[in-house]
Formats: sequence, C-alpha cells, structure tokens
Amino acid sequence: MDLLVIAIPMKGVPSLPEDLLVDFPSSSPVIDTGNYYPLRDGVISEIQNGMIESEWTSRVLGRPVIKAFNNIVADSLVRKGRPKGSQGRIALPVSGDDDRSKQIVMALLDEIGFDAVDAGPLSKSWRYQPGTPACCPDPTIQQLPTLLQRARRNKAPGNRDRAAKIMARLRPDFPPQELVRVARLSAGLDTLSPRSWAALLHLGLAALCTT
Repeated sequence: MDLLVIAIPMKGVPSLPEDLLVDFPSSSPVIDTGNYYPLRDGVISEIQNGMIESEWTSRVLGRPVIKAFNNIVADSLVRKGRPKGSQGRIALPVSGDDDRSKQIVMALLDEIGFDAVDAGPLSKSWRYQPGTPACCPDPTIQQLPTLLQRARRNKAPGNRDRAAKIMARLRPDFPPQELVRVARLSAGLDTLSPRSWAALLHLGLAALCTT
C-alpha cells in the first residue's frame, strides 16, 4: 500500500508542485505531519481565523489527509519505538475523516513501534497541536486520551507562541530529550521528577544564554 507523508513547514505547502498528487492513488493515505508556527511560517490568515491546521493543508492539497506524527520530536520517533506490549511504549494520536486510511496509518504506527489512538475526525486534530498537553510528552496509551481531553483550544496558540520564541533561541545541539522532559513536566506526567526539573532549568538557561 502506497502512502505519502507531507513533512515540510506549513508555509511550504502552497509551493508544492501542482501535479504532485496527479498519479497518486486516491485510495492511498496522505499523512500530514505539519504544525503551524507563525514565527516560522508567517501568518496564514485562514488558520488565524479558526480553520483547523490540517483542514487547511487538505484544502491546499485538494485531497483528504490523515494527521499523525506531528506531536513527537524526531529523536523519539527514531529511537524510542518499542515492540507491541512493551512497558512505556509511546502512543500517538491519529485523526482523519476516512476510516480506512486512518486504520492504515494506525497499523503503520504499530509496525514501527508505537501504539496508536484514534483521535477522531480531522476537525479534532487541534487537540494535539503545539500548545496542548499531548504535544511531545511521549505518553503511553493509558495517558494519551486524558491529555487529549485536557486540551483547550483557546489557550493553545498562546502556549505555542511562547514556546516557539524560547525554542528559536536554543542552540542547534540542545538535547531533544530535554524538551520531552519539559513537555512531560508541563503535562503533569513527571510531577516533581528531579530529571524534569533539571531539564526545565537547562531549557531556561539555554534560552537566556543564546543570542
């Protein structure tokens, strides 16, 4: 089964070749991994006015998309896949309006070492965009549903933009797992964990010392 993964900054989506999907089977899933960061992507007026990010991507591409892989840092995606049933196996949400395509993507996640949670239609994919509790804390399948429910759409953009300003000041070699620990602390998964508090301090110092 063929599938296509769109993994570029959102500002680049309108610049993709117009014939990109001409020969791509309509029955094959298109996975959108994108996150909207105005600091990086500029202002996309439709999203600023309330359109769901992946619904915007779907409209630009002219094809339905499945939202996945956007709420995990690349380091965890590469290094932290585990066999099915492993303790602490990371769970990732999957949203989309085509159930068949969604099941294909969920099966792919399982194959590469992650549990998958059906997070509903594409209109609900905002629940794991940047600025929400489910963004980047590497939760388990027991933890993820609660994090999705705790998301507050009105607060997410402000949280996202504050985090983006800090991350823009970090050195390129800043350890990605420190970001995961901070996300876990923020999500309440590692309350009072010494390693998480140390990661938060490390993040703050790195941001302050970077020009």
